[in-house]
Amino acid sequence: MNSSKRFVNREHSWLDFNERVLQEADDVSVPIIERLRFLGIFSNNLDEFFQVRYATVKRIAQSVKSGKKVLGGTNAIELLEEITNRVINLQFKSNKILSLIEKSLKKEQIHFLNEKEVLPEQEVFLREYFLSKISPALVTVILNENREQDFTDNTAFLVIKMEFDNLKKSNNKKYAIIEILNDLDRFIVLPKTSNIQYIMLIDDLIRYHFDKIFSFFNYNSIEGHMIKITRDSELDLEGDASKSYIEKITESIKDRMFSEPVRMVYDSNISKDTLSFIMNKLTLNPDGSIIPGGRYHHRRDYMKFPSLGRIDLLYPKQEPLPLPGLSLSSNILEAISKKDYMIFTPYHSFSYLIKFLREAALDPKVKRIKITIYRLSKFSQVISSLINAAKNGKKVLVQIELQARFDEKNNIESATRLEASGVQVTFGIPGLKVHSKICVIEREEGEKIKRYGFISTGNFNEITAKIYTDYTLFTSDQKILKEINKVFNFIEVSYKLKTFKHLIVSPHNTFNSINRLIDNEILQHNQGKKSGIKLKINNITDYRMIDKLYHASQQGVMIQMIVRGVCCLIPGVKGLSENIEVISIIDRFLEHPRVMIFENDTNPNVYISSADLMTRNMSERVEVGCPIYDLDIKKQIIDTFTIAWSDNVKARFINKEIKQNTIKKRDDSSVRSQRETYNYFKLLLVDNEN
Repeated sequence: MNSSKRFVNREHSWLDFNERVLQEADDVSVPIIERLRFLGIFSNNLDEFFQVRYATVKRIAQSVKSGKKVLGGTNAIELLEEITNRVINLQFKSNKILSLIEKSLKKEQIHFLNEKEVLPEQEVFLREYFLSKISPALVTVILNENREQDFTDNTAFLVIKMEFDNLKKSNNKKYAIIEILNDLDRFIVLPKTSNIQYIMLIDDLIRYHFDKIFSFFNYNSIEGHMIKITRDSELDLEGDASKSYIEKITESIKDRMFSEPVRMVYDSNISKDTLSFIMNKLTLNPDGSIIPGGRYHHRRDYMKFPSLGRIDLLYPKQEPLPLPGLSLSSNILEAISKKDYMIFTPYHSFSYLIKFLREAALDPKVKRIKITIYRLSKFSQVISSLINAAKNGKKVLVQIELQARFDEKNNIESATRLEASGVQVTFGIPGLKVHSKICVIEREEGEKIKRYGFISTGNFNEITAKIYTDYTLFTSDQKILKEINKVFNFIEVSYKLKTFKHLIVSPHNTFNSINRLIDNEILQHNQGKKSGIKLKINNITDYRMIDKLYHASQQGVMIQMIVRGVCCLIPGVKGLSENIEVISIIDRFLEHPRVMIFENDTNPNVYISSADLMTRNMSERVEVGCPIYDLDIKKQIIDTFTIAWSDNVKARFINKEIKQNTIKKRDDSSVRSQRETYNYFKLLLVDNEN
């Protein structure tokens, strides 16, 4: 069977995933303001897709050496056209969904107001708001057809056309752009009028004040339409060998502002002459990804749509649950010294991880802390805790990944703060991103050094921990932590070969270790013992791994997979993958943990990991998969997988015929896995108290 029939194209699978996100915006059972935020997530995802994946395919299409083929033999030029057509279709769907959401908001007395609908009693408020908060921050550039002018990176801006009566017909127009800076509030909440809450988009507020911005032009008519440019975000780290790694990253981030445009979205009501003018200024190819949109298409802004005090239009508040045996008001290290604990955020609080680090920073017996960092919040409590530790005389080693895409600037700033406080900061291994989520501390106990630590499936970021589901294992198991320390040694002494008995570590042994675990399930099945594979991951794109799972299926091993995003594997194909089922869950929280469960007869092998089943995760990154030895924690992971697999409300089938359908109700009862997972841990808490 050729590759086109064995594998789903990665880019098409990603667009399938984002269409599932769009379905949440279209789901009337989702609270209205949350639907609007899902529309923002859909748009933000699409922006990043063009910056990364589309840009990569475009480079392949333009390369002479590539043969214009992407992985799996797909023609890159044809794929670019297919992507553009699909995105135009998705854009059309999103416009319809936005219109429906706005109608629903109107029923709730929340009205969007444009520049032509301003009421007399709103004029003073809008004028003062514009003059004090918006006008000083606007960048307005008069465009000159004969002069080269720069356009900033991935920015939405208004293209202005002014027409004049007093100029010659051939020259009776002037064009300008107004750049809208990212740190401005996109939604202006006006005072209520007659119990109606009015909201104005920043674009419309600017349109309403064109007369003030362009007061010195005696124009006859003026109009403004939104344009959004997306550029290739690939960092160029080649060049001057005398420059440091951090200097190259910093310069590459700046260069993104002027990299090649890969997409332009424009207001479909814009006049042809204005569109032609701006495309010439941008030197855009008309055959590229030029996508008509609505009036406002910088829709990732909807992710931050204000709550307006309407808790009835939001998901019900869900407080994190306490973890039995582990208290935020008592000694965490002492508790971990006796047994392993696992938090599953956001069902449990991320504060346990912060408390661990703060204790380590203050404990006189703690001598050393090592941690890997990939993505952080802007005002990170993790960074503050590590700086605190350094100031208390601890030796602190922080491996911070500067190439965490779109977080490079934040990570550079964090690294600078850490170094200024005496923390030893390393920036990884050339050619390998450090994507593992690990920490180990060394504590003097008597005459010995004892290690404590944690291993996580997610980033050490207290903001995303409220919306991403992730496992974090706290342990004092010396066998595990000795191998975690080996990972840090590898990071510090690049490419020094390490062997691991317990951990699954990239780039050392991830592929081979998973292969062996799959082979063991085939053996168990052939011996008539209990077998089966359960995987919960974000993406699976590695063809070798997919072929291995196909082989296991052909041998009769049952495989259940929960794949949130890209799935290049095709389940349910007779003679190939008939024993494989795949679902995807999109709900209130972003499903983020990577979990592997191998039945192994009556003694399941259970792992949590930072790695997806992608080639880059197995051979081009430092990743850590950790076995779960504690029987109670092992049971919790298996139980929560079972709950997720039983979802028949927010799960979708992924298969050859039906990629996007919501799973049908299996019986009269409904299972919404994120809600049931919260109830599961709540019940464990009650059982523990009894």
